[in-house]
Amino acid sequence: MEKQRLAARSAIVTGAARGIGQAIARRLAMEGANVVIADIDITEAEEVAASLRASGFGARACEVDIAETSALEKFVRVVTDDVGSCDILVNNAAVLDASKTSELTIERYRDVMRVNLDGALGLTLKLLPLLKQSSCARVVNVASIMGMRGSRDSIPYSTAKGGLINLTRCLACDLADHGILVNAIAPGFVDTRMALLPDGSGHEHETDWFQAVYIKHGRIPMRRAGTSTEIANAAYFLCSDDASYVTGQVLLVDGGASATF
Repeated sequence: MEKQRLAARSAIVTGAARGIGQAIARRLAMEGANVVIADIDITEAEEVAASLRASGFGARACEVDIAETSALEKFVRVVTDDVGSCDILVNNAAVLDASKTSELTIERYRDVMRVNLDGALGLTLKLLPLLKQSSCARVVNVASIMGMRGSRDSIPYSTAKGGLINLTRCLACDLADHGILVNAIAPGFVDTRMALLPDGSGHEHETDWFQAVYIKHGRIPMRRAGTSTEIANAAYFLCSDDASYVTGQVLLVDGGASATF
């Protein structure tokens, strides 16, 4: 096995039971980190942790609903008591929303914001005591290219992701004195469960409009969707020692889609 560049470091990845979060957790574990698979779905989280342990990596599952303050407090107590450290925090947990403006309610908007933005800030603040103790602390927020530009039927999701991007910049400024580096990745179109159409009719990337606009006519210059592994590779870089002078940045991992806007 190649040298594990995150050996002896502890990492927490939220929303790690599937998709991008799971891929990031796997990459960090492969690099030697002891990873906490944090997710609201504890059954799937346990399966991921067991799979990593079976491959010889350090991992444990922990249930948390980042939108609930009491759940965050319980989660942080467990991490503090059982793990005792936090060198890497990846705020990945999120919910998708594609509500039409004509159908959007303020209650739904607030629900999405509580998970996608408030949850990331809440967990980061509660883990600050542990992060400050680390000599190599990293916070990586998983945003989206939808937080960079406007788009139809995306007010809650895109607003939250846009807020997460500026939260990243603000935290980077506030935490630099403690040696904590804070960055974000902004994935483009990625083959995950979030790409399934809300009405259950299929996969977004298989629709005629996606194939025509993004693939045939090159709105994505690389003419394909990304993979969770490719997003995880970018996240690993920001967690690694190679990013020791990088903070407050947003790394777009989108196959060039943002270059064509």
